[in-house]
Amino acid sequence: MTATFIKGLENFRFQEKNGAVTTVGTFDGIHLGHQEIFRRVRQESEKTGSSSVLVTFHPHPKVVVSPDYIPMLLTTIEEKEKFVPDFFDGQVLILEFNEHLKNMTAEQFVKEILIETIHTRKLIVGYDHAFGKNRSGNINELQILGKKYGFELEVVNPVIVDGEPVSSSRIRKAMTRNHYPEAIRLLGHEYAIYGVVEKGIGLGKKIGYPTANIKVSGRKLLPPDGVYACWVQFDKEEKKGMMFIGQNHFNPLPRLSVEVNLFDFNRDIYNAELIVFPTRFIRNNLKFDSSEKLLEQLGKDKENIIGIINKRSK
Repeated sequence: MTATFIKGLENFRFQEKNGAVTTVGTFDGIHLGHQEIFRRVRQESEKTGSSSVLVTFHPHPKVVVSPDYIPMLLTTIEEKEKFVPDFFDGQVLILEFNEHLKNMTAEQFVKEILIETIHTRKLIVGYDHAFGKNRSGNINELQILGKKYGFELEVVNPVIVDGEPVSSSRIRKAMTRNHYPEAIRLLGHEYAIYGVVEKGIGLGKKIGYPTANIKVSGRKLLPPDGVYACWVQFDKEEKKGMMFIGQNHFNPLPRLSVEVNLFDFNRDIYNAELIVFPTRFIRNNLKFDSSEKLLEQLGKDKENIIGIINKRSK
């Protein structure tokens, strides 16, 4: 699939004669429910010969609307730009969520953005969707506005897993409660962590397990602390390895570390952009009395992970 990202309403240029099939949302996580919405947009676009447009926001609307209750992100804006094309084919309009957008009524948003700019002929949204000032643009209001401005509204039912709707908040809850496999199941894809490699304390290299220390967004929701089997994507390469998340007890600075040891790899990749996919939890974060004890444990971790990789490849 091919997605074209457009930042800012002023940069959006509509060229199709048949109008657009549009969806609007934060789409944090790009989970199973979001994927169903994207599937319906694609189907409708192909059926009618219309363009597909996805409207999303940066930062997360709650940064402006309720700054005391901002959720950690399943998908940062950098990750959206990398992974939305796996699920959506069309134009992706990223709107800066600011005070102006916060104070737009639902009708203003529909008229100025969906109709006059995007030329929406059909709007497809999730069952619990709402936008506009004080979330006034709920499903009932959108049905009224659809009749007034001449667009069709389709509401996509929730995707149900284990008797409950899939949602970003449910996935966040699973992650924070150490239910990582459940979170992955609800996402419908592997969890991705994007970051840039920075210098660490150098202990891994000294003991034979060099690690790439990754600087991630402070808004990113990380899996529970511990060691994971993982694979890493960078410069169109893919490498297997093991990942550590948590307080490195050998580091005198009290900070959260995200470190990756890549198997069969020995190159300087400082400042490189990496995407890490933690696939399986291996163990909790432990505190070791010496670097020798750490080395011994890392050997066991690597052996365990290679066994898992070999078993999967058979």
